[in-house]
Amino acid sequence: MNELPDNLKYAKTHEWAKLEDDNLVRVGITDFAQAELGDLVFIELPKIGRQVKTGEQCSVVESVKTASDLYSPVSGEVVSVNELLNDAPEQVNDDAYTSWLFCIKADNPSELDALMDADAYREMIEG
Repeated sequence: MNELPDNLKYAKTHEWAKLEDDNLVRVGITDFAQAELGDLVFIELPKIGRQVKTGEQCSVVESVKTASDLYSPVSGEVVSVNELLNDAPEQVNDDAYTSWLFCIKADNPSELDALMDADAYREMIEG
């Protein structure tokens, strides 16, 4: 398994989140999640402008094996999506930590404190 980046926060539902400038939270799925799913064939990204709540289902990834819901790690507004994934969802399989899915302008970035750090996430998936 690839090393887990220490600068990210991790959800029990296998999303990663990275806090950037101006309360922007970049979201993707973990390497563990993409490996479990297998080859991704489609990603349903949330609509720009959508208001989401922490833990709300907001996106779907489909692989040759199954479909899996993705959940927002924070409350806020979806302000951008990675359009490149519409034509090339396999980029997430190639590098899960550079292939972000969407960005949320967080209402309260401290909600990220409820997520796991890399060590806690590693313990969960290896446990």
